[in-house]
Amino acid sequence: MSNIPSIKQIGALDSLSKEEILKDFRIALVSRHASLMGRKEVFMGKAKFGIFGDGKELAQIAMARAFQLGDFRAGYYRDQTFMMALGELSVQEYFAQLYAHTDVNEEPASAGRLMNGHFATRSLNEDGSWKDLTKMYNSAADISPTAAQMPKLLGLAYASKLFRENKGLKGMKTFSSNGNEVAWGTIGNASTSEGMFFESLNAAGVMQVPMVVSIWDDGYGISVPQEYHTTKGSISEVLSGFQRTEDQKGFEIIRVKGWDYEALLQAYHQAGELSRKEHVPVMIHVEEMTQPQGHSTSGSHERYKSQERLDWEKEWDCINKFREYILENKIATPDALDAIEVEAKAQVKRDKEAAWKSFSSSIKKELKEAVDLIRASAKHSTRKVVLEQMADELSKTLNPIRKDVVSTVRKALLTLRLDSAQAKVDLKAWLRNQEKLNYDRYNSHLYSTTQWSATQVPMVPVAYDETSSLVDGREVLQAFFDYTLENNPAFFAFGEDVGKIGDVNQAFAGLQAKYGEHRVSDTGIRECTIIGQGIGAALRGLRPVAEIQYLDYLLYGLQMLSDDLASLTYRTKGGQKAPMIVRTRGHRLEGVWHAGSPMGMILSALRGMIICVPRNMTQAAGMYNTLLQSDEPAMVIECLNGYRLKEKLPANLGEFTVPMGQPEILREGKDVTVVTYGSMCRIVLAAAEQLSEIGIEIEVIDVQTLLPFDLTGTIAKSVAKTNRVLFADEDVPGGATAFMLQQCLDNQDLYHLLDSAPHTLAAKPHRPAYSSDGDYFSKPSEEDVVEKVYGIMHEANPKSFPQM
Repeated sequence: MSNIPSIKQIGALDSLSKEEILKDFRIALVSRHASLMGRKEVFMGKAKFGIFGDGKELAQIAMARAFQLGDFRAGYYRDQTFMMALGELSVQEYFAQLYAHTDVNEEPASAGRLMNGHFATRSLNEDGSWKDLTKMYNSAADISPTAAQMPKLLGLAYASKLFRENKGLKGMKTFSSNGNEVAWGTIGNASTSEGMFFESLNAAGVMQVPMVVSIWDDGYGISVPQEYHTTKGSISEVLSGFQRTEDQKGFEIIRVKGWDYEALLQAYHQAGELSRKEHVPVMIHVEEMTQPQGHSTSGSHERYKSQERLDWEKEWDCINKFREYILENKIATPDALDAIEVEAKAQVKRDKEAAWKSFSSSIKKELKEAVDLIRASAKHSTRKVVLEQMADELSKTLNPIRKDVVSTVRKALLTLRLDSAQAKVDLKAWLRNQEKLNYDRYNSHLYSTTQWSATQVPMVPVAYDETSSLVDGREVLQAFFDYTLENNPAFFAFGEDVGKIGDVNQAFAGLQAKYGEHRVSDTGIRECTIIGQGIGAALRGLRPVAEIQYLDYLLYGLQMLSDDLASLTYRTKGGQKAPMIVRTRGHRLEGVWHAGSPMGMILSALRGMIICVPRNMTQAAGMYNTLLQSDEPAMVIECLNGYRLKEKLPANLGEFTVPMGQPEILREGKDVTVVTYGSMCRIVLAAAEQLSEIGIEIEVIDVQTLLPFDLTGTIAKSVAKTNRVLFADEDVPGGATAFMLQQCLDNQDLYHLLDSAPHTLAAKPHRPAYSSDGDYFSKPSEEDVVEKVYGIMHEANPKSFPQM
């Protein structure tokens, strides 16, 4: 581990005047009093929960001094001082988030969608276009799960390496200054026990990317002391083998005390310079930090810390030590420091009150409107007394929230149900307007609302000519990826076996040799950080395709996809986007871990992503082209058994697109509509031939995408003709078939079109057994489809279709 250089060696303090040191002192005090007052606001009932960065102030100020324009942060919920020091978080914004203010101008990180301590800068203009990220201090949007910031941090750093070493990216000047940017990560000491932390550090050491990881070590994780978390009680000791040497690459590891102002400035200056210039990852273990208020407002740390520990924390509190440092060096007098603290506390109080006034005033306005309307309705109601009581109780609500107002109005309308239309017309109009406003406040931006939305990409049909030959399906994809690598410098692909051998199914065969390792690259076996690598790169304007080799292995990366990528646009209310594509394969093959179709899991966990389920590789190529023209994250699940099947090579590869949310009718019929996707399309089409021979004509629909799902009402139009429907796939019962049925019942009014009960046909509730027999007896077969459809027709017309 490196020794921290002296002040003279590093020059970290050379440019700091007394005024700047006192400014740092003031920022530390402002942040501390924000934490102290924030806790009180929760206990007063003005907020639901609070988690604060007290005790971590000094190290964060030092980190902010090394942070430069264009750099990125991926941290966690203790980093308020850092954001304040950069000027990217005001005290009023800090409290606006604590109160969950839904105005993005008041709370720009998440528009009230995340609890306090979740920080993000807005990378996008209002129309969804990118800002110049090189002229900003950038913070990737935080997520709560511990250590989940780490995989994304890897990707943010990896992007700098690509910008520096890939000459094709030199034109992207608003995204990078020749890869000069450092990705700065923060994590608590206990969270270093998470697998995501170890996987990310290992990958960073292998890849040698400009990443600085700070570990805030206060000796505890929640209520649990260090000895329960970390071998040897020190993460830097545990990871000492990562330390780089003269002949081996690795990490630079620095240890520093969280109360030592000079040493912290030196450590962060050294780390920033080394990582920025040499693209070396650095870990800074900041020890002897404190947490004066405990973990959060959910409990008191006096319950689990000894009196000796509590006394030590008071003595070694970083602000107290900073004050001692200032006095010892005669930078300011005690009276001057006292005055700074008095003003800092007063400022926090003023800004807190301004934040509460801004937050509560609009709600109080809506409350008054509702009270007046309920009283007006009461004059025309037979239940006047009850309504007046509702209005009185609502008007007396202490610290009202919107739920109080809207809930009361809805109850009032229920009370008015037997009265005249005149009695409730104004109240209903008010509620309809509130529903629109509250949709924008709480439900909007799950998917892109910009001109680059995937649903806005123009449809270009696939074309063939006399030169179009029959090729293996994987050759269609190979030709498409070849075209895209040549024409889109921001596009690149990576994953296990993707590089040298061109992926396990050869869709990238020969493309690494043609375009280089920065465009088509191999990774270690590490699905979690493959996803993070893609998220971070996409946050910086690149267009990554991150490959998960088999759909069954998606579970290793599912948390990053669900907690981070899928919710990114939603939780920033359109402030950030990461249009990465996850490429994977599944469905038909053989075996428990190579024939997965866990679509229900994906549909539940990945709302906010586009989910494409192409039936062949031509469809997949068109979907990739659509997605690469959009600004949304997506997953494309290719058919495992389709790579060697013959397809016609399109004449307009790289031009044709497949529309999102628009099913395709593969075969017309009049008796039963069968809705499916992926590998089941071939099964159902084969069954259609058998059924046709016995007088049953089914209409076969390939949904093409599960998210979004049938935006054109194609399924309902078909069922209006057939009056019968079967949803079929390879997921477990109650999985994607249930989802498709629900979508059609709720959104397409399917019930009124049916003459027979709707049916589903899925795989067995276990994973598929090995061998062809295992596939046949685990997943739907042609015979299963034939018998299921025949049963529907038997129920409808037993005379023509007697019991088999």
